[in-house]
Amino acid sequence: MRVVEPSYTILTDLDQVPLVERIEACGRVCYKSEDKISEGSAAAFVRRVLAHGHNSVAEMGVATLEIEVDLESTLGDFFACLPRFMHIDRVEKKRILMTGSVRAWRELFLENPSNKVVKASLALLAGREPLLFEDIAPKSGWREQAGVAVRKLPLAEVEKLDAGLLARHRHIAVRFIVNRAVTHEIVRHRPCSFLQESQRYCRYSEDKFGNEVTFIRPMFFEQDSDEYRLWEEAMRRTEEAYLKLLETSTPQAARTVLPNSCKTEIIVYANLLEWLHIFRLRCSQAAEPSMREVMVPLLEDFRKLFPRVFGDLVVG
Repeated sequence: MRVVEPSYTILTDLDQVPLVERIEACGRVCYKSEDKISEGSAAAFVRRVLAHGHNSVAEMGVATLEIEVDLESTLGDFFACLPRFMHIDRVEKKRILMTGSVRAWRELFLENPSNKVVKASLALLAGREPLLFEDIAPKSGWREQAGVAVRKLPLAEVEKLDAGLLARHRHIAVRFIVNRAVTHEIVRHRPCSFLQESQRYCRYSEDKFGNEVTFIRPMFFEQDSDEYRLWEEAMRRTEEAYLKLLETSTPQAARTVLPNSCKTEIIVYANLLEWLHIFRLRCSQAAEPSMREVMVPLLEDFRKLFPRVFGDLVVG
């Protein structure tokens, strides 16, 4: 067995790559198949997950569009569509900013294929990232719409928005390496998107996992204490039972003996407004200590990255 410390990584590097590559990098965390990433592998991976309806993977990339219309009624028709899972701000009478994940954009078109704003938006996105929308393209192809001007905002421009708009439209992902008890709490934050290492598919007896189960060191016990030795022995017995079950069972069956202390990786993707909410709850003195162990230092890193949004945040 192996014992590691909890940690996190802010995935700012993924902000600089094409959406298809970003989605593959995040999606492979579920299967711990990052070793299969190669030149050209993203297209096959993304096509496969979309074909199987694994829509959560398509939530790991967003696009912000500026949409301007000739007629105010055109926006009225668009708002009547009740677009879901989008962040929309009307910055002028006939101009909006709209940010949504690849999944949200796909579902918006599937539910409202005749709306001018929707068609114009998807025409632009499909032109930039055709692979992400090829399976839902209309028979006549994607076409621009008269009276609707659409422009994609580059990330550098999003980051220059005023603090309120920045908080709503800037999304950022964090990869956590924590125990399962912590992830059980993290996934309660509904507006976020999540991808998590799957014990159903991962077989920890394989060489790439070191033929062992990895656990997160509990912060509650001193390493030379009786309590820690008791915990360590329990984890060792658990690992023995798990590996024994794998001799005759599938990973999804064997995982039933694994405890909350198991190490897991989870990517949390949300806009800065939701991260504000997360920090207010999870950095509080009342929060679960193992959660605070990663969230308190993470907040300090967010203060440095986005001082206009997090600089004045006070947690009790």
